[in-house]
Amino acid sequence: MTLKPLALTLLAASLLSACNAPSISKHTPTNNNDPIVFTEPDLSPPFYALNPFDYDQPPVFELELVKAAAAPVQKMEVTDPSGKKIILETNKLIIPTINSNSRNIKYAVLAGQNEIDITAIDDFLQMVEGKARHYPPNFTDRQERYGFESKLKEVSAELDQLAGRPNASFDVLIRAFKASILGRNLDLGPAYTTKSLNYAQRILKMNKDDPEANLWFGFSLSEGGGQREAIPYLDRAMKAGVQEAYLSAANNYIYMEQKKNAIQTLKNYKVKYPSEAEVVDRLLSEIDKKGRYNVWQVLKN
Repeated sequence: MTLKPLALTLLAASLLSACNAPSISKHTPTNNNDPIVFTEPDLSPPFYALNPFDYDQPPVFELELVKAAAAPVQKMEVTDPSGKKIILETNKLIIPTINSNSRNIKYAVLAGQNEIDITAIDDFLQMVEGKARHYPPNFTDRQERYGFESKLKEVSAELDQLAGRPNASFDVLIRAFKASILGRNLDLGPAYTTKSLNYAQRILKMNKDDPEANLWFGFSLSEGGGQREAIPYLDRAMKAGVQEAYLSAANNYIYMEQKKNAIQTLKNYKVKYPSEAEVVDRLLSEIDKKGRYNVWQVLKN
């Protein structure tokens, strides 16, 4: 599996600071008046591909940033709480918070009424996805995981508040849905599982064919014990051309001990994505030897 670089963190400095424990640099003060210089460690590479739709493409968040940068910018002068004048001249990712049953992202320097600047939240959610989209999550550093967990609780709570409205937008619901699944995968409590099911039902009622919603609902059901219930959602995601849906479907069949279906799904995957031939061969070898194996654990080894 080819993993893409972590998304550019141009617009989320405050989020990143919550995900990294500061460490003291090698600078040693020569006297009590010398300042102590703090540096933040780099984030470790993602484990799960950052673009589940197509592993050969940059992450969706990065693609949206490129579109935002290319869109016309309408500069705006605003006043901060201290009374200082600020010129806004960089487009952000803006979504409606209510009364929208389909994806409706736009690019502007500031969110308007019943809108929210989702840039920093999308940046953070993508980073968490790279570590915890599937279960089990994959972290090499405990402190990094703790930082992600702490920030995810805050982000999820903010999204829950917006998603709690009966007329919450599709864009808000899909992000609240993803955050709840990530929280479940990080073992933050059973409430995250309950929330994810509620959000999935509302999302699919708006658009039962949305590829991303079907992928996430399918693999979350499968990894939570609902393997039979997961099949139609993963099938829809595969038919919609979502690359990772094939691996999730194969994993689902392995859980169900349906070896023939798992093998056929992987063979179909190999035909559609020839660059993944080595990955498929590894998985087929493990299935043949073990009879039952978690796809993500195979890829970890």
